[in-house]
Amino acid sequence: MFLKSTSFAGLLAGLLLASAAARPALAQTAAPAPRPAAPTALAAPAAAATTSPVITPLPLPRNLLPAYTRGTRSADGRPGARYWQNSADYVIKVNFDPATRLLAGTVNINYQNNSPDSLRQIWFKLYPNLFQKGAPHDGRFQTGDLGDGVKIEQLSLGGQPFDVERLVIDNTNMTVPLRRALGPRQALQISVTYSYILNKTSHQRTGEVGPGAAFVAYFFPRVAVYDDVDGWNRNPYTGTQEFYNDFGRFSVDITVPRNFIVWATGDLTNAAKVLAPKYLKRLLLAGKKDGIVSVIDSAEASLHDATAPNAYNTWHFEAREVPDFAFATADHYAWEATSLVVDPATKRRTRVDAVYDARHDDFEEAAKFGRQTIQAMSYVFPKWPFPYSHETIFDGLDQMEYPMMANDNPSPTRESAITLTDHEIFHTMFPFYMGTNETKYAWMDEGWATLGEWLISPLIKPKLVDSYGMVPYSRAAGTEDDPPIMTPSTQLSGQSYFLNSYPKPALGYLFVKDMLGDALFTKALHHYIRTWHGKHPLPHDFFYSMNTGSGQNLNWFWQRWFFDGGYPDLAVSSVTRDPTGGGEIEVTAVGSKPVPIDVTVTYDNGSTEDFHETIAVWQAGNRTVRVPVESRRRIVKVVLGSTFVPDSNPADNVWVAAE
Repeated sequence: MFLKSTSFAGLLAGLLLASAAARPALAQTAAPAPRPAAPTALAAPAAAATTSPVITPLPLPRNLLPAYTRGTRSADGRPGARYWQNSADYVIKVNFDPATRLLAGTVNINYQNNSPDSLRQIWFKLYPNLFQKGAPHDGRFQTGDLGDGVKIEQLSLGGQPFDVERLVIDNTNMTVPLRRALGPRQALQISVTYSYILNKTSHQRTGEVGPGAAFVAYFFPRVAVYDDVDGWNRNPYTGTQEFYNDFGRFSVDITVPRNFIVWATGDLTNAAKVLAPKYLKRLLLAGKKDGIVSVIDSAEASLHDATAPNAYNTWHFEAREVPDFAFATADHYAWEATSLVVDPATKRRTRVDAVYDARHDDFEEAAKFGRQTIQAMSYVFPKWPFPYSHETIFDGLDQMEYPMMANDNPSPTRESAITLTDHEIFHTMFPFYMGTNETKYAWMDEGWATLGEWLISPLIKPKLVDSYGMVPYSRAAGTEDDPPIMTPSTQLSGQSYFLNSYPKPALGYLFVKDMLGDALFTKALHHYIRTWHGKHPLPHDFFYSMNTGSGQNLNWFWQRWFFDGGYPDLAVSSVTRDPTGGGEIEVTAVGSKPVPIDVTVTYDNGSTEDFHETIAVWQAGNRTVRVPVESRRRIVKVVLGSTFVPDSNPADNVWVAAE
């Protein structure tokens, strides 16, 4: 998700990741002994020491320790020998009436218990109950959108009917006791008949966009995650913290009135039955063509001739190995599409769709921006072939991601359209491909999407420097609004949630990328992706996986940036000038957060020279670094800092010669 912020920084010049090889290196002062590691009950495995320095374990909350002692997690960052996760496959058949906003249908679930535990009850998520009268929710909802929530009309477990009057529904959670416990390695067939009214005006990730258009997400009862750490995910959905779902297969039928087109997670398998021939031909062409194809142009969008001429059409979609499913529908949207090769080894292509109200001209480049984002993700960062066959950017009322879908509101500027598009599409890798728990650790996906936004936006528009979140973090760092990143997202709200989810983790990833260099960072990140794709990694899994993948002990940084409090603050503590030119600059870490050093030196002839060093200069725990300046010109001014180096007190970042 992309959170709007009134403190969003304007365009700034320069990028942090200028080539360190082209800049003079910095000298480090003698350092005091490193501080002792925080106590923990987890020992590092001997195997990790064969490729990297001995890893000092990171602090481990007591409730996470059993995952390691039982062997479901391991301290080298790989899934343990006894790792398991449950799965759920869904067959969904729904009817959606855009006029009344009634959604009704059935969902059949094949739930597989791969845990070693016997489950005596099943927890379900009823996310539409965010709009149930009396349910707790973040933000203000229109009274007309608050109703009865999800109505469960029929429920059966293992073919046996369950008395729906006995259901325990607590807002977005529903618990169902089992007559017979579901044992390890056993499966349970679940069938639910249900209905609810989609919200109209209080658009919270889902809802009516306007007459004849809707984005419909979280629309079916689903089994909650049961994992090796928390058991059932009992956290209620209140509108801020996001989601945590098991991977599975989705086979979905969506029936809508004539003239309404449906876009959704998964592959449309019956396009020839629901699309008129000329539009089908264009869509098939787009799947093979690098250029932009107008499947439905702005003039044709109002003709209402794009679908089969039935009173109702049923659109069928299939998706595998995804944790969620969403769809959108409209009867008057333009549709542009393009595609590109995302995997040169297999020549596999991904199609990119942009569907929008023709009055919103800011969406005219959405397909192009989406294509450029997917190209950058596949070949530049994270340099991993885009995993899905298509991606749809839908003109909606939010800034929210789903597998193969994005619900994006109109953007006021071209720059904001670029950053919104690449942010939401980057979520494809985190959380959907990696399966992270957004409910507890929003930074494990939002931080990556923010970094992807920072790095990919200037590839789409050169010289665009997106400093999303930098200004509010520099201002709030070290205050009561700035708890450690490792604070569970369920305990955060407002600015604390924003800072810990978006800019702070993105900076942590960026600083490690800068320190390791692109090649080694990519190697480590790919190790993490390969290891945990389709699973449920926790923060420690990420940290230790990056250590193993890079062959380096990075715990000193993980500890200080993700676990500890504090704030970033560098200062120019002294400048010693040589009479013949050049000299030495002493930089002091006033704050405790390790950040890169960027120094711009101005000489007496007006020329400037930049110096850069990575966070590695702070690894030993030293508080000062000496910057040698070799030049025949006299130093007249020194300025610390750059776009992606936060500083809570920039007043001590400038030195000017007295003369």
